[in-house]
Amino acid sequence: MPIKIPDDLPARQTLESEGVVVMSEADAGRQDIRPLQIGLLNLMPDKISAETQLARLLGATPLQIELSLVRISDHVARNASHDHMAAFYRPWEAVRAHRFDGFIITGAPLERMAYEDVAYWDEMQRIFDWTQTNVHRTLTICWAAQAALYHFHKVDKRPLEAKAFGVFAHTSRDQTSPYLRGFADRFPVPVSRWSEVAEEDIARVPALDVLARSDASGACLVDDPQHRALHMFNHLEYDTNTLGDEYRRDGAVQLPLGYFPEDDPTRAPENAWRGAAHLLFGNWINEIYQTTPFDIEAIGAPAVPA
Repeated sequence: MPIKIPDDLPARQTLESEGVVVMSEADAGRQDIRPLQIGLLNLMPDKISAETQLARLLGATPLQIELSLVRISDHVARNASHDHMAAFYRPWEAVRAHRFDGFIITGAPLERMAYEDVAYWDEMQRIFDWTQTNVHRTLTICWAAQAALYHFHKVDKRPLEAKAFGVFAHTSRDQTSPYLRGFADRFPVPVSRWSEVAEEDIARVPALDVLARSDASGACLVDDPQHRALHMFNHLEYDTNTLGDEYRRDGAVQLPLGYFPEDDPTRAPENAWRGAAHLLFGNWINEIYQTTPFDIEAIGAPAVPA
């Protein structure tokens, strides 16, 4: 089934050129079906790239999805045009009365800042709490995953001496998890961050389950069933060229290991993680579909005793 996004969102043309089925708003209105309501709080500096990457993965799933783009209410994005944000994004304060089957919170280049020093940290805490009443399943990525563990479990991040940067082999630790259904025992994942949540710190919280990890970069994917959340510290959603763009943006100082063939930056990278990305997002959407209430207004409502 297709994904429903605004007709004039820049990502639409890219997705259609790749063969992703994108539904027009008029066609969606004619179908007698409740699409899954997925919200995307996009904290990435390059809004359009992040929109496209995530819409591509959501649109490849077999269910109809309606994607809503959300922003921090009182924060002005410095790397996105005002017109784009005004046309396609709604502030969280404007959607906080809504309910979502799924809600994605992206990373942000804030790993080296204390959470309390982030300008919108107060609102982030309110958003995390709001997901417990208005969202059926939450997916956090990179900095947002670290921030969620700090907010819910008081597990802090640790700074790294050097940026964890490259494509690293990861190991599946729990193949019974619905989120890892179909995954190989080992699979590559792009990594790009200046901090980590140490595995020994996660292990002190019995409610958390590390689903995937890497010898090179530590914990990758953490299940938090108590909060109906999945935390991804890395970037399966990245395009083929994203790490290369970051490498050049940073002045070609630190090579992303395992990304360029034979670590030669003159050679074009190959995307070895695309299949794992589609599996993860497909599994996450399937888990939402299997468990979300048919009546979306029932999300967050207390269970009725049998």
